[in-house]
Amino acid sequence: MIHDGSAQQGTVDRARAAAGRERRGGAGIAKGIAFAILLGSVLLLLAAPSWGEPFSIPSISLNVGEGTDEPGKVSVVLQLLFLLTILSLAPAILIMLTSFTRIVVVLSLLRHALGTQQMPANQIIVGLSLFLTFFIMTPVWNTVNSQALRPYLQEEISAERALDLAAQPIKAFMLKQAREKDVALFVKIAKEERPRNVDEISLPVLIPAFVISELKTAFQIGFMIYLPFLILDMVIASVLLSMGMMMLPPIMISLPFKLLLFVLVDGWNLIVGSLVQSFG
Repeated sequence: MIHDGSAQQGTVDRARAAAGRERRGGAGIAKGIAFAILLGSVLLLLAAPSWGEPFSIPSISLNVGEGTDEPGKVSVVLQLLFLLTILSLAPAILIMLTSFTRIVVVLSLLRHALGTQQMPANQIIVGLSLFLTFFIMTPVWNTVNSQALRPYLQEEISAERALDLAAQPIKAFMLKQAREKDVALFVKIAKEERPRNVDEISLPVLIPAFVISELKTAFQIGFMIYLPFLILDMVIASVLLSMGMMMLPPIMISLPFKLLLFVLVDGWNLIVGSLVQSFG
């Protein structure tokens, strides 16, 4: 009987709790409806300042280039829109059109060759790659600034002419690093006519050819970096196996020797110097 009474009391409590939740839910829905009605009333009052006037939606107009005597001059609104578009594409431009790809891939392969897991951290590798990219690309950007950006800001040339002049130094840099085989591949994929000279190579063809050329060069450099560390790993593993220490991971013994070797040969100076000179 005691158990039956407890079960009945539990059922009653659950029923009361469910009823309370329904009342709170109904109250919440009612509050939401009331708030929506109030908000709609306020919007109607703002849209129609007097009851005698008909309801109307405020119109928004955007006049492009109004009040200017030069039809070719782009309005300030469109200039800001163009600037925001460029800023949103800046990471892709930085990665695809500069030396950043080769540098960051080589430094990542170097970290894996050393076997230091997450040291140096990703932030350090990306930061060093960015500053090396700025160092390498400074002559190109100076040319773009002097030939395209500064004359455009001084209203000496049009926007179309500025874009053409800005693309020329970047295009020359990519053509110097891209392989002819990769360029021919994308010309064939795009089903374009064979260009008679480098000026006829379009950017949609040149950019992916430049990227895969950079990846191949980075992997070649990474393979050369891996070789001495791989030989050291093999020597350490053979010594441990000959001593019967089969349960001891070779990486624990080889890692200090890798770091010692890298420091003795001044590895960072060699790697960074070789990367910068490879773009010469």
